[in-house]
Amino acid sequence: MAKRFKKVGQNALPYAASIEPTTACNLGCPECPSGLKQFTRPTGKLDLKLHEKMLDQLGKQLFYINYYFQGEPFLHPQFLDLIKAAHKRKIYTATSTNAHFITESKAEEIVKSGLDRMIISIDGLTQDTYEQYRKQGKLEKVLEGTKHMVAAKQKMQRKTPHLIFQFLVVKPNEHEIDDVFKLGKKMKVDEVRLKTAQLYDYENGNPLMPTNEKYARYRKTKSGKYVPKYNLKDHCWRMWSSTVLTWDGKVVPCCFDKDAKHVLGDITQTPFKSVWNHPQYAAFRSQIFNDRASIDICKNCSEGTKVWA
Repeated sequence: MAKRFKKVGQNALPYAASIEPTTACNLGCPECPSGLKQFTRPTGKLDLKLHEKMLDQLGKQLFYINYYFQGEPFLHPQFLDLIKAAHKRKIYTATSTNAHFITESKAEEIVKSGLDRMIISIDGLTQDTYEQYRKQGKLEKVLEGTKHMVAAKQKMQRKTPHLIFQFLVVKPNEHEIDDVFKLGKKMKVDEVRLKTAQLYDYENGNPLMPTNEKYARYRKTKSGKYVPKYNLKDHCWRMWSSTVLTWDGKVVPCCFDKDAKHVLGDITQTPFKSVWNHPQYAAFRSQIFNDRASIDICKNCSEGTKVWA
């Protein structure tokens, strides 16, 4: 309805949210501002009381929370307390992790917490290919963590969390695509997904850009320059259905605003409902309808690109 009638107002609160546990990360991935330590915003972790305020203010209609924005969630010492609090409210919970901190005992805690879905970033099947993107990471840690999760689910006879191997396709690892599906089956994870890589410097090509354009977000033009493969249309369903909250309570429009350059409010100062319905939020939605290409965080958005599963 909002798309059809260009309606920027919003009476209903979002049904989905991303909540950031922490901006800290143990890795140094080359296309991640968290890993590169390039944030202009402060590094920190979500306070449990602030988290309760978030859950209270987001409303009873909320049924999905992705506990991930930037950073490695399991670096938050009380991360599973966040999951338990949402699970208690019957909210579906998901997270994404590099799996370096999942020990045998931690895996059992995770299963008991009620976490519904866990994305495990694998991104390489040998240490050489893995570390070309996951700088400072250890593939053996990822595999060990995955084994612990599968074993914990089996031990406790639980179906959750749904375990997903996520393989970010880049040039150094694209030859391993078939094998990552075989590995997922062998290790008994529930699903394997391929993900295209967002690259900040892509116009003249990028060493990480896959050779097979099928797995890239960009295409080469006749001039030899690269452009995004998708057409950027003047609409975005996320502006009406979901929101993103940083660890310190800032409200940003979506997950592509990684450095929180478009802060639309702060729930430590203003109730979320007031932020969601504020003229500033409406103005951002209006810009989406009228000139989305002028918004910096939209220019490299993956919305509309193909996802492989």
